[in-house]
Amino acid sequence: MVRTRLQRCSACGEYGLATRCKKCGAAMVAVSPMKYSPEDPQGARRRKRLDVGSEEWLESLPTPRDNGSEEE
Repeated sequence: MVRTRLQRCSACGEYGLATRCKKCGAAMVAVSPMKYSPEDPQGARRRKRLDVGSEEWLESLPTPRDNGSEEE
């Protein structure tokens, strides 16, 4: 089941509605992410697969930018 009709080529970046790119023949992927639901039935399984809460996972998270100035 397609999440959105608009697709983007994974190789050349061309947009279209087909599953294969007309320009290069590579696979097309959905442009928008899946919708968020607080009642996510697969959430626990996904967090377990990603090992959420481990040291490696914590280190992989982005950190806030350090702009070099502190607010006073």
